[in-house]
Formats: sequence, C-alpha cells, structure tokens
Amino acid sequence: MSLRLRLLNAFLRTVIKPRLARMRDPLKARQDLERSARFLFRAPPYSLMQSMQLGNGRSALWISNRPGSSERKKQVIFYLHGGGYVAGSPTTHAKMLARLARLTGLQVFAPAYRLAPEHPFPAAFEDAEFAFQALVAKGYDPSDIIIGGDSAGGGLALALMAGLCAKGTPPRAVFAFSPLTDMRFQSPSFESNSDRDPLLPAAQKTLIKDMYLGAQGPETPRASPLLARFTCPPPPVFLQFSETEILRDDSLRMADHL
Repeated sequence: MSLRLRLLNAFLRTVIKPRLARMRDPLKARQDLERSARFLFRAPPYSLMQSMQLGNGRSALWISNRPGSSERKKQVIFYLHGGGYVAGSPTTHAKMLARLARLTGLQVFAPAYRLAPEHPFPAAFEDAEFAFQALVAKGYDPSDIIIGGDSAGGGLALALMAGLCAKGTPPRAVFAFSPLTDMRFQSPSFESNSDRDPLLPAAQKTLIKDMYLGAQGPETPRASPLLARFTCPPPPVFLQFSETEILRDDSLRMADHL
C-alpha cells in the first residue's frame, strides 16, 4: 500500500467514519460529502463538465475530455453516484469521473436521482431508469452504454442492469465499485469487517434501510439486485472491492449469483 493510500485510509478512519457513525440528519450528511469531495479528488486538466436538464425535472452532468481528444464517441459511461441513497450527487463525483473519462477516452453521463428520506424507494430506481432512457433518446443504443456506480450507486447500477436484461435491452457492460447489492444486509462481512472497514460504519445499516425503503420490504430486486432473476445471460460485469470492507461479501455473493 502506498504512503498516499495509507494516509487517506487514516483520514477516513479517524475523521470521516466517526462522522458517518453519528449521522442522523441526511442534510448534514450531504453537506459533509459535498465538502469532503472538494479535497479528495482532483480533475485532470482541461476536463469539461456540462449540466443538462432531463424531462422529469432532474439534471445530469456530462463529463468529457478537452475538444479534439481521442474520445470514442459511440460508447458512453452512464454513472450512478454513491452515498447510501441519502447523500451524494453528480457534483460530488465529478472530479473522479473526469479522471475516468480521461483514462477510458469515453464521455461520462452522470444523472442526479432523488434522495431518501424525502424521496424513498423506488424514486432512485425510477430516476435512474428515466435517465437511461433519456440517454437512449439522444441516440445511444443500449448496447453502447456502459453502466457504472459505487456503493449504493453500484447497487442501483446492477438493479438497472437486471431490469434492462428483463426487457431484452441489456447494456454493453456494467462495473461497480463496492456495490450494495442486498438491502437485507445479510452479508457476513457486515459483522466480520465492521472494525476493519476504514470508511463505512456497519451500525448505520438499519438507518439507511429505514430511510431508503420505508415500509417497502428489501426483497424486491430493484432494491436488492442480488435477488434478481436473469432469464438470459447478463452482460460482462466487473466488481471491485477490498478485502477489509463491510460490503465485500455483497460483491462476492453478487458475482456468484451472476
């Protein structure tokens, strides 16, 4: 592990994780994430970020390299931000996504989605689905769209993939960083890694579940993609996680399911 990564882990463990453990107010959580995002990431030079309005009153952020770069225009990354379904926005992830755009040579389309508890399930899924169709309406074929996301956004990406596969319009591929795939929170790593995870406090799982799902049960595949049934083979899926995080087994179980 590099010195930079060790320092980042120490900062997350000693500063950010205790804040998240005390979190009860989603508005405060959003403010903290917006503030932290300013310092945790740095966009590559000449990155372009353009906001656009979608037809349902929501917005999305187009992120790309400078004009004249070698972007492959046909394909696009559709990215859903994390934040436990209660925090986060395309803006909090914009600098990281600008780096992703630079490394892949692809444009990134990052839609906003309504957050809980003001907008509980299935608002986030419906907004993700709407934004995907808005991208298709711009001329992109589903087979040219790569869906990605992190944490709750990773789970949302996998749930969206399952819904698209059921309709016979799967995306080109899916990638998810530390996705939350089971809102029942039954993965053993929530207990075994509760002290080892440098960022996420396992004790907050009940609060997140109550804020996001409300009276809705967690068994629906739109909330828990681990429970989705695939009647046809899914597209290629890349899952990335670390050995010490509480969401480790959500990825391992999802990989086995696929």
